Amino acid sequence: MSNRYAASLQLKTKNTNRLYISSTIYPKIEPNDNDLYVISESSDRLDILANKYYNDKGLWWIIAVANNLNDASFSIKPGLQLRIPTNIGKILNDLDKVNI
Repeated sequence: MSNRYAASLQLKTKNTNRLYISSTIYPKIEPNDNDLYVISESSDRLDILANKYYNDKGLWWIIAVANNLNDASFSIKPGLQLRIPTNIGKILNDLDKVNI
């Protein structure tokens, strides 16, 4: 499973030397001619769709970012047209670049 925090910086506080992870910045995901489009069903969730299309439920955030789903929920309303990006290698590279 991919770790979306792997690209985030680990920082230490000055006073206590405690480690914490900085905020993750997600890259903009441009539409691609090879992207898939699906209509969501009542049983769909972001993690289930990521597992279905990427074999990795940890990549749910790619579908969320690509479709501007910013409500902090894995659930999806039925009947929504969703874009499923296919070029995840580029997206993961972009994630690394914007979090350096």
